Amino acid sequence: MTKYFIPCLYIYKGRAVTGFGHKNVFASGNLSELSMFYSDHGADRLLVFDFSSGDAEHDRSIACIKDICKSSQVPVYAAGNVKRVEDVKKLLYAGCSAAVLNAGKPGNIEMLEEVSKRFGKNKIAVCVSSMDEYLPAKDLIEEYASMILLLDNIDEEMHRETALPIILHTNHGNPRKVLDLLGKDSVDCISGSCVSGTDMDLNWLKTEAAREGIPVNILTSNISWDEMKTNEQGLIPCIVQDYKNDQVLMMAWMNRESFEKTLETGRMTYYSRSRQSLWVKGETSGHFQYVKSMAVDCDNDTLLARVSQIGAACHTGNRSCFYRTLVETTSDDTNPLHVFQDVYNVILDRKEHPKEGSYTNYLFDKGIDKILKKVGEENTEIIIAAKNPDPEEIKYEISDYLYHLMVLMAERGVTWDDITSELARR
Repeated sequence: MTKYFIPCLYIYKGRAVTGFGHKNVFASGNLSELSMFYSDHGADRLLVFDFSSGDAEHDRSIACIKDICKSSQVPVYAAGNVKRVEDVKKLLYAGCSAAVLNAGKPGNIEMLEEVSKRFGKNKIAVCVSSMDEYLPAKDLIEEYASMILLLDNIDEEMHRETALPIILHTNHGNPRKVLDLLGKDSVDCISGSCVSGTDMDLNWLKTEAAREGIPVNILTSNISWDEMKTNEQGLIPCIVQDYKNDQVLMMAWMNRESFEKTLETGRMTYYSRSRQSLWVKGETSGHFQYVKSMAVDCDNDTLLARVSQIGAACHTGNRSCFYRTLVETTSDDTNPLHVFQDVYNVILDRKEHPKEGSYTNYLFDKGIDKILKKVGEENTEIIIAAKNPDPEEIKYEISDYLYHLMVLMAERGVTWDDITSELARR
């Protein structure tokens, strides 16, 4: 079973912070930047603790968690402030992969069966601080939870009682101690301040764990470098693509050392022919490229890297190095990703820069009730068209419906990224 590193984010007084050291020291941090940082630097999951109090503060925390889930590229677990079934629902609807119920809170164990059956056992975890909390509820936890989060070093005692995966939350900051803990049969995942500091290199820690035979989630190539077909200088070209939208960003060269360094660190590392040395993309600009996948072509002589690009890929400041068109023929771009986003962008532009006579602006001016009425009407038209044997009619009606749906999305601040992320999560 693969073992995971799970950094923590904490929500305190309605804002997200990250914990450092052996004590809970709260340091302000940008939600998107923190969650993306962890995602790009080797985190396998994220764990969010909500320390808010009161309904108003709790609502702000849910908004924080939504932002974290939106920007995170790994699954997010959420713990704290779960008192009712509705709280579990809010966390899962915010984008969390699992909600963690505190076994020490009155009522949480009582609702365990209900939330497990309603939302799925795989979306429910239980937080335990002592064996005295676990043992009275053992049968319910084993049947209706998918994992156990331990807040104390009782993993060996717990391992003797449960077959569920154990996440050990610990404050040990020494990398050697972290590896020793993860190497134990009783620990499936490590969380806590020990892996949450932004100065902790999780990719390095994973590499060390793999060397010690601990099964961790690291980048390994299915083809060895010796099977690659390099040029006379021992180099191979690497085409780099944005993993989110498939945009081609750049091309650079790799040798054996840069290839192996890329796999080890998770950051794209190349070989500079002019400087005769390795270079890490973003080392001076901060525009790092974090590996999401790598592929090789049919001749084993060209690599394709799909990356999470920070900032611009090109030294000119352009997102892509391929920003100059040489020749172009007239053609319709029917790529669904492009078409949906292009139409949505036009709708947003109408909202921000109204145009006289625009039907889109007419809908925005009339407000949400008019937009909802049109969405309902177009939905009905689809149902009627679907009963018609002519397939052309339903094509037009679906197109009308999607347009009005995008107007609704723009009105309510929902983007295609939000929709595709939610679908991918499901």
